[in-house]
Amino acid sequence: MFSTFAPASETSMLRWRLLLGLLLVAGLAGLFWLDHYAPLPGMYLFPLALLCVLFGTNEVLDLGNQFGGRPLPWTVYASNVLLIVSSWVPIVWERAAEAVPGTSAGTWPMLALALSVLLVFGGEMYRFQKPGGASINVATGVLAIVYVGLMFGLLAQLRVRWGLWAVGSVLIVAKAGDVGAYTIGRVFGRHKMAPALSPGKTVEGAVGAFTFGCLAAWLTFDVLIPTLVPETAGGTAWWGWMLFGVVVAGAGMIGDLAESLMKREAGRKDSSTWLPGFGGILDIVDSVLLAAPVGWFCWALRLVSY
Repeated sequence: MFSTFAPASETSMLRWRLLLGLLLVAGLAGLFWLDHYAPLPGMYLFPLALLCVLFGTNEVLDLGNQFGGRPLPWTVYASNVLLIVSSWVPIVWERAAEAVPGTSAGTWPMLALALSVLLVFGGEMYRFQKPGGASINVATGVLAIVYVGLMFGLLAQLRVRWGLWAVGSVLIVAKAGDVGAYTIGRVFGRHKMAPALSPGKTVEGAVGAFTFGCLAAWLTFDVLIPTLVPETAGGTAWWGWMLFGVVVAGAGMIGDLAESLMKREAGRKDSSTWLPGFGGILDIVDSVLLAAPVGWFCWALRLVSY
């Protein structure tokens, strides 16, 4: 586990969270800027995604250990690295997508997922001695692969298939939904949405998430993109960005609750303690992970574009 420290008071914790949050946003913005001018799409963002995958895998396996799921760690780490690499490399290096007749860039992540499941099963077969625990080990390993590796792979595909604003739009709307749920929930929240799973979540907060998500979608597609990329202005109709805001923010809320489900099952408050004030990687990206496939489909179906 990672060592950490705890700020002395609630006030200092709030200041720390604000400072660290600003540093994280500034660092991510800097990487986006660098990636915009990179000779290969994703050149600067891919290492960050890979690092998040490794940390996220560690946290899912750690949570799984709490409820009895103990797959061979190396099989899960190797699988998630394979998934994120297969989602990025073939699309950037188009020849790799054509190296095997009958395949395409989109084929490789699915092959990587299938091989990953085989690898996890193979690991449990190799060390099997007697009945008891093998099935939950496989289930935990596959959960970590799909929840972390596959979802980050979709974020990588958003970047290299449709550009920086594709992955940026998912990040902005999902995190805006988080902010809206927290802010409106704290101020107006009265009706609990899932008290056994996440006592702080309220119906009013959910309304805030949808509202902030739609505002963020409008800001992204009607203000930021036309301003920063004027030659592509007018690519998304108002109903397109509004629907995008609703479905991505909604998926983000489900992602938040999904991580809460795993933490409650493991008897934990945070996925990790290495990042004071935030928890772990999963506590930061939980909403983004399940928003990724929804955002991917929105861009693939041309609901939004630029």
